[in-house]
Amino acid sequence: MVLRSRKLRLHIGASKLHRWLSLIIGVQLLLWFSSGLLMSVLPIERVRGEHLVTRDSAAPLAPTLQLASPATVLRRAPAPVRELRYASLLGQPIAELTMTDGTVRLHDARTGRPLPRLDAPAAIRVARAAYRGPGAPAVTGVLIGTASTEYRGELPVWRVEFDDEETTRVFVSPDSGRIVAVRTGTWRLYDFFWGLHIMDWKNHEDFNTPWMMAFAAGGLLLAVAGVVLLYMRWPRRRRRKAQGVSEVAA
Repeated sequence: MVLRSRKLRLHIGASKLHRWLSLIIGVQLLLWFSSGLLMSVLPIERVRGEHLVTRDSAAPLAPTLQLASPATVLRRAPAPVRELRYASLLGQPIAELTMTDGTVRLHDARTGRPLPRLDAPAAIRVARAAYRGPGAPAVTGVLIGTASTEYRGELPVWRVEFDDEETTRVFVSPDSGRIVAVRTGTWRLYDFFWGLHIMDWKNHEDFNTPWMMAFAAGGLLLAVAGVVLLYMRWPRRRRRKAQGVSEVAA
């Protein structure tokens, strides 16, 4: 009788726990499954906007160009340099210097002299040269100085918008002239569901939030309670119990 009473209490407790956890966590489980399905269905290349923008569009340098030696360029560097790379930007040969602190500076590859930061017309030209979609760019670029859910990289950065169905936005670094981010309607949809998935509704980047941990633990308890109920309600176990009762009665 004592053992049967304990099993009964375990059954009732697991049933109540499973019921309440289903009510509380069920909505978030639905969001987890639906957002996970959406993110797995969307091709990551489309999310990144690779079908609209070619990020690495640097043209090779002609072998006949007379370029300044690395020593000449390095002498004009404002800080210790970690990497020096020759490239072409908007048809002009440049020397791209990556400093030890990670910042990037551009120098004229022929003279070694430092180049100014890209202005808005230059940023628009960079974005237009990389764009492969049907839209037209905005007349002016916007210099962004604060982070947002749409862009959380290095600042400041130029934002160039295109008039297409995806509302494409291309972010160009004023220091390196590189395209550092591409945002489209598909990316925004993906990012929205990513925020729901990790339960970071504001910044969409922290998956170690207390809400995430609490609901994950609740989901684990829900699964454990379901396993207990499944074991106690298994048809074969119930049939065996019924047979035992009938034998005692006989």
